[in-house]
Amino acid sequence: MSTPGNGSVLERVRGLVREVAKFGAVGGLGVLVNLGVFNLIRSTTDLQVVRASVIATIVAIATNYLGFRYFAYRDRAQSGRTRELALFAAFSAIGLVIENGVLYAATYGFGWDSSVASNVFKFIGIGAATVFRFWSYRTWVFKALPVAVPVAAAAFEQSEPMPDPAPLPRPEPGPEPMPDPLPDPVPSPIPAPANT
Repeated sequence: MSTPGNGSVLERVRGLVREVAKFGAVGGLGVLVNLGVFNLIRSTTDLQVVRASVIATIVAIATNYLGFRYFAYRDRAQSGRTRELALFAAFSAIGLVIENGVLYAATYGFGWDSSVASNVFKFIGIGAATVFRFWSYRTWVFKALPVAVPVAAAAFEQSEPMPDPAPLPRPEPGPEPMPDPLPDPVPSPIPAPANT
C-alpha cells in the first residue's frame, strides 16, 4: 500500500489537491488583477490591446510571485532566492507569450477586437498559460523539500539478522624461546692459610 519515502497514494493525492487549491487561490487573485488592470488600461488609454494586456500580465506576475512564495509554496525550499526569481521570471515570460499569443491571434489574425472578445480571449490565454505555469513553477521554481522518512522499528525486526562475525585467526605458534644461559660459576673463596 505505502511505499517508503513516497507515502500512500491517497496522501499524495491529498497533497496535490491542497497544492492545486492554493495555486488556484493565488492564480484566481492574479486573474482578477490581470483582467482589472487590462480593462483599466483599455478604458483610460489609447494603448493597443496586446500592449495593454502585456502590462496587465506583468502586474499580475508580480502579484502572483508574492502569493506563491509566501502562501502557496511557503513550505518549499527557500535557498537560492536569486535562482528562484530568475526561473520564475523565465517561466512567467513563457506564460506571458502563451497568454498574449492567444489574444494576438484573435485580435490581429481574426479581427476579433471588441471589448467582450478581447476579454474572452484574454481569459482563454490566461487559462492556457496557467497549465504551463502550474507545471513549471512546481517542477522547477518552488521545488518540494525532500520528505523525511521515519525509521520504523518494525523494519529492523523484520529484517534478516546480522550474521555472527567471522572468528579471528589464531596466531601461529612461533619458535620456542631459548633457555636462559647458565650463570658463570662463581669462584669459591680462597681458603685462608692455616696457622701452624
